[in-house]
Amino acid sequence: MIRIDIPGRDVLEIEHVLLDYNGTIAADGALVPGAAELICELADVAHVAVLTADTYGSVKEQCGPLGVEVVTFPRAGAAEFKRRYAEGLSGRVACLGNGFNDIEMFDCADLRIAVLDVEGMCAGLLPHADVLARSAYEGLSLLLHPDRVRATLRT
Repeated sequence: MIRIDIPGRDVLEIEHVLLDYNGTIAADGALVPGAAELICELADVAHVAVLTADTYGSVKEQCGPLGVEVVTFPRAGAAEFKRRYAEGLSGRVACLGNGFNDIEMFDCADLRIAVLDVEGMCAGLLPHADVLARSAYEGLSLLLHPDRVRATLRT
């Protein structure tokens, strides 16, 4: 569990971390530098699931060895799939994403980190985010260093 005590807010005890794949933790179908190590660290403290339509057909090769759940879905209806997956979890959820199809997942998560990395970020996602990270590495690091989130979100 990832415990984040944010002054002026409820304590967040994150049990699940949902990661969009392409554009968020991967570029052109390959994990961005440094992401694998951080994802492995997160998997030691929370359930981590990578959600993807697997556009490049590479997610199992890239993420399978990391000890995380890999969930693929059809390209049509991605937003609804991600939302339903998040809603089906018991416990608090953090998510990282960069795309339009992440908005519904963000709206039902407890901590939402928008990632602006090499593939860009849908501008429409930003109003649904709690934090904007400049890269996947920085977004994943926030969850491993909760004091950073505390400083950003305190009231």
